Amino acid sequence: MTERTLERSEARLLVPALILIALVVAAVASLGAPLITSVATTFHVSLDSAQWTLTVPLLSGAVATPVLGRLGAGPYRRATILATLAIVVAGSTLTVLPLPFAWLLIGRATQGVGLGLTALMMGVARDHLPEDRGTATIALISVVSIIGAGVGYPLTALFAEIGGVRAAYGFGLFVTAVAFLTAWRSIPAAPEGRSAHVNVAGTLALAGGLFLVLFLAGQRSLWSRHLAVAVVLAVAAVPLLCVWTTSELRSKTPLVDVRAVRHPAVAGANIAMFVGGSGMYLLLTLITRYAQTPHSAGYGFGLTTFVAGLVLVPFSVLGFVAGKLTPRVRTLIDAPVLLAGSAVIVGGGFVLFATARSNLAELLVAMGVLGLGVGSFSAAMPGVILAVTPKSETSSAMSFNYVVRSVGYSLGSAIGGLVLATGTDTGHLFPNDHAYTTAALVGIAAMASHDAGPPRSRPANARPRSTPPRSRAGADPPPAGRRRL
Repeated sequence: MTERTLERSEARLLVPALILIALVVAAVASLGAPLITSVATTFHVSLDSAQWTLTVPLLSGAVATPVLGRLGAGPYRRATILATLAIVVAGSTLTVLPLPFAWLLIGRATQGVGLGLTALMMGVARDHLPEDRGTATIALISVVSIIGAGVGYPLTALFAEIGGVRAAYGFGLFVTAVAFLTAWRSIPAAPEGRSAHVNVAGTLALAGGLFLVLFLAGQRSLWSRHLAVAVVLAVAAVPLLCVWTTSELRSKTPLVDVRAVRHPAVAGANIAMFVGGSGMYLLLTLITRYAQTPHSAGYGFGLTTFVAGLVLVPFSVLGFVAGKLTPRVRTLIDAPVLLAGSAVIVGGGFVLFATARSNLAELLVAMGVLGLGVGSFSAAMPGVILAVTPKSETSSAMSFNYVVRSVGYSLGSAIGGLVLATGTDTGHLFPNDHAYTTAALVGIAAMASHDAGPPRSRPANARPRSTPPRSRAGADPPPAGRRRL
């Protein structure tokens, strides 16, 4: 067998491995969504406390992602990936063992750390695959990292109905162990000559600021019951993020290249991800809650957790289809037009939900339209950012995009909960039907605001540059012992 044939074979194995790992970490992080009621019952805690099993992974993932992105940009990327997956496996083990509720939260927090691996998977694809194949793979990784929730939700709900909450988390342990073994077998070493220095002061400031932002976005009761405390925490987040920005601008090896983030293409892509992520989580929240609302409320379908999870199947399927088609479409139209069109499609999902939700088929159609729009913009996003990003900074640049996405997710979920809570009459358990229409109109307005003027980026057929524009020095060397396919 020739060396070239061997390298082609390795590449064929690498692509499914990268996609599997990205899918697993996304699905495992979403395990909390369908299990909140079961966790409250099993551990004898309130629903608000059980909600933390969903919030904690998002917090830990957002905080860990920039650090993993910087480490993944250096020579220790393989070790970083394996160590992170080992942490996720350990956390998954804690969720299965018969331990108190606090240990479950610790396990869920460590599972959330795995969300930072998505950016590293993109870095591996960009370094070790031919350019065209690497671009398509990166787009697909971005898509599966989002639709993973649609895959994990119904499977988790099924295991919970069959064997209880421990069985559901046992499924998470199994798939994370498979992901670890896959990474051990398939992930190659990073190219030599890169730096993995982490700006500790900037890391701590960013971690503190992000924690406060995401915590406040997810704690609606804090704003309603303890407004003064919420305002103080919000004010405290501002200087922390300012300290982080100043530290990054002064650092030679910043956690996130703040100057690069200001590039019109990168800024536009991050704004699109923020708005699109907010819209996605808002509509997902509305449809799943509506589907599970009992008929006694005067609307809804009274679906069980498992059947409600199946409502997400059109979202995942059409999101995956859009992810496969988008790289080809991007060769025909400019990226800003594609991102704006994706926002229109997501807005169409809101319109369908606002005007037609009298039967379950209409909810399925709205969910499918949402998946089509989300899959499209998430597949286009990496190409827009990486077209102006040096190859060595792939993981770091995409990790910041994930942080923006996490904030958007939290905001979308918070907006949905706030509007529905406002539309719930005193003494009633469920909101009025018109509250769902109001929330959908908010989503339509958000998508329209994105379409009002998306920033321009480089043409869709522009080639990513492999070195920063200011110098050819420090160009990425070819991977040791490997040739381009």
